[in-house]
Amino acid sequence: MPASSNAVLIVEDDRTLRETLVATAFEAGIDAISAADGEEAMTLIEQSPPSVVISDIQMQPVDGHQLLDRIRERHNDLPVVLMTAYESVQSAVSALRAGANDYLIKPFEAEVLISSIDRWLGEGSSFDDGLLANDTKMRAVAELAKRVAGADATVLLSGESGVGKEVVFRFIHEHSSRRMHTPVAINCAAIPENMLEAVLFGYEKGAFTGAYKASQGKFEQAQDSTILLDEVSEMPLALQAKLLRVLQERQVERLGSNKIIPLDVRVVATTNRDLKTEVEQGRFREDLYYRLNVIPIHIPPLRERSADIIPLAEMFLARGSTEHGGPAQLSAAARERLLDYSWPGNVRELENVMQRAAILGSGLLIEASDFVFENTRLDNALPGGPEVDEDNECLGQDLKDHERRLILNALEDGNGSRKFAAERLGISPRTLRYKIARMKDAGIAVPS
Repeated sequence: MPASSNAVLIVEDDRTLRETLVATAFEAGIDAISAADGEEAMTLIEQSPPSVVISDIQMQPVDGHQLLDRIRERHNDLPVVLMTAYESVQSAVSALRAGANDYLIKPFEAEVLISSIDRWLGEGSSFDDGLLANDTKMRAVAELAKRVAGADATVLLSGESGVGKEVVFRFIHEHSSRRMHTPVAINCAAIPENMLEAVLFGYEKGAFTGAYKASQGKFEQAQDSTILLDEVSEMPLALQAKLLRVLQERQVERLGSNKIIPLDVRVVATTNRDLKTEVEQGRFREDLYYRLNVIPIHIPPLRERSADIIPLAEMFLARGSTEHGGPAQLSAAARERLLDYSWPGNVRELENVMQRAAILGSGLLIEASDFVFENTRLDNALPGGPEVDEDNECLGQDLKDHERRLILNALEDGNGSRKFAAERLGISPRTLRYKIARMKDAGIAVPS
């Protein structure tokens, strides 16, 4: 039976197991065909290449290694996943070096097989201009972002810190008519309040102490392009009124000048807060909220789109491996650990974890023990270091009395030093500031 172009080819010499694997794929809605050995598999592949090959290693007369070699000679881009018994893991590692994409250790659950197939099926994932969307929730975000990119309407991207809002912003820009111009981004929370107005709108020479020459603001720099107002919810109320006027009138005046500068700028804003709640509590202008919230796009946290975790991890690992010595693969235990973790820091935390793993990993196969999570001290993960406290690795999804105690203890040990606490906790100063702000909002006293 010829393979269809989107089928999965399962190669296994044990007839009972072969039929079971094919049935498992069919039950998951995956088109699957089978071959009893490597020779039969190559015949089917030459007739019509499948999307993925799942093959046993121990077969006669053509085994999995030989089949892999033949596939790489004629169909180098075809994903190949090898199956092996536990005692033959070294054989699978050798296959990875020879060009296999992945391996499965027998016996494995049906969910493991389907997850591996889904990971390599071309139509199940999307990686477009930096936006990877394998999970159905994220694919919906990508589709909406692509649809609205062609219009000039203002977009409000919401979601937890680290979910990838800036990636979606750049995706929108690259699919817009403004893509030939460089986009401009400004983090409204990272610039001191007394400087933010000048940075946004520009200033003339002598407008304030230290203004020795005129300077364009971010809005002018984004002329004919797209501007990102990152963490717009952190903008002070007085400046929100000025921003509203710029958005309404599509023109800007530099500080110290009466000259009006017309603007042709597409605006995208982001927030990690609930802006409706911010409006109700008087911290954000209602009229500005409606001006920004023309097209709202919510980006779900990583824990709610688990199908993105492994593809993202492999992308970050490939990037880090290239920088630090060569390609590496994730072991089955490593994948399971990544899927079990709650990812409070979202995609940003995942990228950090994979970068560390690329550096700390001891070979071509990344194990679960190579991961250093944000709340794990690096010295605990190094050889010879203290034993890692597994209870401190997963903080849960709710916030998290345990997380708060860790932060408060780190601040007390450092006499209120944010830098000391961030280093102690193994997180970035920005992440710590965000968590402290959330704690203060909840009425928790934080050492100053």
